[in-house]
Amino acid sequence: MTAEFTPSLSVVVPLYNEEGSLPHLIEQLLAALRPLGRSFEIVLVDDGSRDGTAAVLRDHVDRIPELVAVLLRRNYGQTAAMAAGFDASRGEVIVTLDGDLQNDPADIPLLLEQLERGHLDLVSGWRHQRQDNRVSRLLPSLLANRLIARVTGVRLHDYGCSLKAYRREVVADMNLYGELHRFLPALAYIEGARIGEVQVNHHPRRYGQSKYGIDRTFRVLMDLLTVWFMKRFLTRPMHVFGFAGLVSLSAGLLMALWLVGEKLFLGVDIGNRPLLLLAVLAILSGVQLFGFGLLAELQMRTYHESQGRPIYRVRNTLRGGGVAAPVG
Repeated sequence: MTAEFTPSLSVVVPLYNEEGSLPHLIEQLLAALRPLGRSFEIVLVDDGSRDGTAAVLRDHVDRIPELVAVLLRRNYGQTAAMAAGFDASRGEVIVTLDGDLQNDPADIPLLLEQLERGHLDLVSGWRHQRQDNRVSRLLPSLLANRLIARVTGVRLHDYGCSLKAYRREVVADMNLYGELHRFLPALAYIEGARIGEVQVNHHPRRYGQSKYGIDRTFRVLMDLLTVWFMKRFLTRPMHVFGFAGLVSLSAGLLMALWLVGEKLFLGVDIGNRPLLLLAVLAILSGVQLFGFGLLAELQMRTYHESQGRPIYRVRNTLRGGGVAAPVG
């Protein structure tokens, strides 16, 4: 494949210590993609594996022209690995899946069909028959999916499924940080994407060990707060900080005026009153929240203006004569 080659489809797979499953994964991906009759590439991202994953990648890249191997210098996490895969990919449509063979590459045509038939921007897989431990994986995932759907407004059964299909323009609009890969549908929804869901297969893990545990619940909650804030207040952070500051400042001033009235008209000693300390604390908190709001407004403007990011997204522009201007 030459440097000018632009495939129709890119499959991005983050890998971490998947030496045992990797040869089988490549075989299954090629078996699922070659009959599609469309050009494709498979972007495999080694996220600083400590086993022989990188060696397996080097061996297969030399023999299979559709493979692209991205070797990260150390283990950065799944979000960073997916971002690296997105940057290295060139396809018009991008499909992601895990490298542990629990996602089934044979389901990729289902996602592509739903993406094109429904004129969607993102199709997410739904592992309706998960093959995971009920206590450590299924129950936390069920609770998390319901909470995420309620907070973000994106009604999906399975946020944690890595098997997803994206149009490139959706991925290009998203910057990934932290561990936000779990919230890609919500981030896409913020950018105005049309989202669908399709049932996919899920297999028990045959190689290696799971990289997830019950400890990820706290990280999911923290990331969920970030996504909620981005969805509601990304372009107007002063609305949340300013309102909280106004409430705190008003409450503090009212308490302070009450205490001053008691001192002047009733002669009551207010020096040792807990209410005085609470009033001072509320006033200071209100001023600080206003300051946070102003700083957040400046950061928001820097975020959009430094990257040339508009605060809106255009799907297409229709002009006289029925010509639709392409969206850059």
